[in-house]
Amino acid sequence: MKHFRPGIVPSLVVAILVPVMVCLGFWQLSRGEQKRVLMENYAERRVAPPLDSTELAHTSDPAFRPVTLQGQFDSEHSILLDNRQHDGKVGVELLQPFLDHRTGLWLLVNRGWLPWPDRRTPPVFNTPEQPISLQAWVYVAPGATFQLHADPAGAPWPRLVTAIEPDKLWAELDRNGFNYELRQQSGPGAYRTDWPVVAMGPEKHLGYAVQWFAMATALFGLFLYLGWHNAGRHHGKHHESNQHV
Repeated sequence: MKHFRPGIVPSLVVAILVPVMVCLGFWQLSRGEQKRVLMENYAERRVAPPLDSTELAHTSDPAFRPVTLQGQFDSEHSILLDNRQHDGKVGVELLQPFLDHRTGLWLLVNRGWLPWPDRRTPPVFNTPEQPISLQAWVYVAPGATFQLHADPAGAPWPRLVTAIEPDKLWAELDRNGFNYELRQQSGPGAYRTDWPVVAMGPEKHLGYAVQWFAMATALFGLFLYLGWHNAGRHHGKHHESNQHV
């Protein structure tokens, strides 16, 4: 009678990797559902009437809400968000503090993407000197930004960063500020502002989930095949030895 003989090492590998792959598949499904809800929320709120800046600080859930601002940019504390791409071209997003004159509240406004093809020279941008009115919307990130290492504190201006943290900026500058990024729509002082809501859509998360489940199934199938194959070989050797005896 054949006995299933997968071996100790393959059994350990499968016992560790298959649950991990299955968990990663379900995590991708969860992230995809989060992105789907996020995009539906975005679509609903982006067509709503814009908030006045006086309402912004008192809104309990400001994500993706359009807002009208009147004030002036602070050109001395510019932030360049690194590793941004558009149409396969590398560049940065330019963010600057904006003092809203009606509320006295500081807002971190993302003026859009601009190219940075040669990193040996700094990106070139201009800042409106006069007070302006602009339209923007509140951006709330779906999760924490992955960073290989934290951005250095106290770096010179304009400051090159890999993650946006408005609360830390306001604490450093000792200002009363709004703790979410605002993304400017096309208008005075704006650069490229065709913002994607999420970097990876729900369909990609579904695709990755299918891949993880497929790999888990393939690995478990290979495990079963090797186990029964080894059992057959062992049974054949045992049968031959009995014949010799």
